[in-house]
Amino acid sequence: MTKENIIDILKTVYDPEVPILDIYNMWLVYDINIDSDNVQLLMTLTSPACPMADMIVEMVKNSITEKYPNAKVDINITFEPAWEPKMIKDEDIREMFLMQ
Repeated sequence: MTKENIIDILKTVYDPEVPILDIYNMWLVYDINIDSDNVQLLMTLTSPACPMADMIVEMVKNSITEKYPNAKVDINITFEPAWEPKMIKDEDIREMFLMQ
């Protein structure tokens, strides 16, 4: 299991409220650390009041353990820095968000 493997998996997970862009390219994942079968993610959400927070965390955990059943996945949520649409990696989608 490598960081690149985990990134590929995260690119298959979509925020239910923004289903056009995966959580990795939305820049909701700030850091990935892997130690043996332990995966630690530092993530954020689009807002502290995100109604889908628990669902997103479970989707991330499930997507990783589906590929790596022995993995222990720890997800820490932070709001520092707060997520902003300008963080989106895809330029066209970022512009779409910023136009709203």
